[in-house]
Amino acid sequence: MATEEERFTFEPVFEEGGRKVSRSPWGPDDEIGRLNWITPESRQRVLQRLDGSKAFDLSVSYTLDMPTFQLAGDMKYEIWMSHTPQGSINDNLTGMGPEAHSRASYCGDSIAMYTHTGTHMDMLTHLGYCGRFWNDWTPDEHLGSRHWLVGGPEKYPNIVARGVMLDVATLHGVDCLPDRYVITPEDLCAAAREHGIELRRGDVVCIRTGRMIKWPNTDEYVLDSPGIGMAAARYLCEEAGAMCIGGDNDSLEVVPAEDPSEFIPVHPYMFATAGAQIIESLWLEELAAERVYEFAFIGGPLKLAGATGAPMRPLAIPLV
Repeated sequence: MATEEERFTFEPVFEEGGRKVSRSPWGPDDEIGRLNWITPESRQRVLQRLDGSKAFDLSVSYTLDMPTFQLAGDMKYEIWMSHTPQGSINDNLTGMGPEAHSRASYCGDSIAMYTHTGTHMDMLTHLGYCGRFWNDWTPDEHLGSRHWLVGGPEKYPNIVARGVMLDVATLHGVDCLPDRYVITPEDLCAAAREHGIELRRGDVVCIRTGRMIKWPNTDEYVLDSPGIGMAAARYLCEEAGAMCIGGDNDSLEVVPAEDPSEFIPVHPYMFATAGAQIIESLWLEELAAERVYEFAFIGGPLKLAGATGAPMRPLAIPLV
């Protein structure tokens, strides 16, 4: 365990009932938190070790029947054609006339969804404490009519970092952890020892619960999910120095929470206190099957200005 001097904790600007909102050590204009640990030197250290013989796609496909969080009334993924070959001839919405559209068969489509759908990254504005957010952002000062004016994914750098996978399901000899299983620091340390890896400051830590074997059954994937508890989140952020934490489940954290009166307590802790992003619904099955536990994590969220979450398509490339 880390000593007090080695902990990755930040100065609080707000405290209430044991909850803390941190001031960014990167200054009052910081909008990306621990992603500041990505530097040209850190990227080079990872990229010069690439195996390059294989790349693993860590994202899921977007389909009409995909699982998504709808318990609070948010919309599921929808896609529809906005232009079809015959329709373009018939309705002539472009004004080009039927002959032009008979020659050029026009197809187009539109999508709509909750931004926290599929493989996605949660921004630091996703949850806070008592109306206070990372680096002392507040809705009164930093929230516009449509979106946040700070902390959006359009501000984020390309993420090139060391990634590690901790396969907690395989550690326990199961395909998938039981419903509501709380992953502890002891689980994470045991998985790291089993895999022969060490956790380092600036890692993207990906945790496998095995929940993806339930995909695409929405209820079996989303409800009563195993995941990390508060102790595991604190260990990864404060002692191991994780930059981001990702999971193969819909929430990263255990659902429902250990304290039934709390609404996803790991999320506001990671964002408002630790300045660390969350990545959800990672596809880790191929990494697990091939026992790849250390890799270059490469990707980034879509630049949806001011959004609290955004889809991403990360890659894992093994290291040598």
